[in-house]
Amino acid sequence: MPAPANRPPARPPRPPPQRPVPARRPAGPPDKALQQRAWTALGLGALSLVGLALAGGMRRAVYVIPATLLIGALAAWLGGTAMSRARRAGTARPRGALAGTILGILGLSFSTIMLIFFAVFWNELSAYSDCLSGANTLTAQQACHHQFSQTIGNDIRSLETGS
Repeated sequence: MPAPANRPPARPPRPPPQRPVPARRPAGPPDKALQQRAWTALGLGALSLVGLALAGGMRRAVYVIPATLLIGALAAWLGGTAMSRARRAGTARPRGALAGTILGILGLSFSTIMLIFFAVFWNELSAYSDCLSGANTLTAQQACHHQFSQTIGNDIRSLETGS
């Protein structure tokens, strides 16, 4: 018997709904060496940020910023390699590896920004440091700060205009 003319053609059957594949659980805890690497990354990442926070004064900052740059890079590398080695071994991610990587990247980024700032405004920072070392009163220190703000503002404006 032929199908009625006003009835649409039959649709092919729908495939059964796909169930999401459950995530594989790691085989076990990470190796002790990987866990130590992760904790080291976390400690070094925190150290790089604390070092940046305590880098006061031009004389100290010149040494602290490159050191925190290296410490942050080392923390990011240690955390990243701890996670990748754990993944390759099929074990759980070591505790502190992700946090150590993130703190290391933050320390590396902030150190790089500060290093670029020091490189671009070295003459202004040196003049400001010299001015502050000779300023014995609060008024003299405020004058040094005002002079520094003016020169930095002028330099930034000249960089924006391309002159």
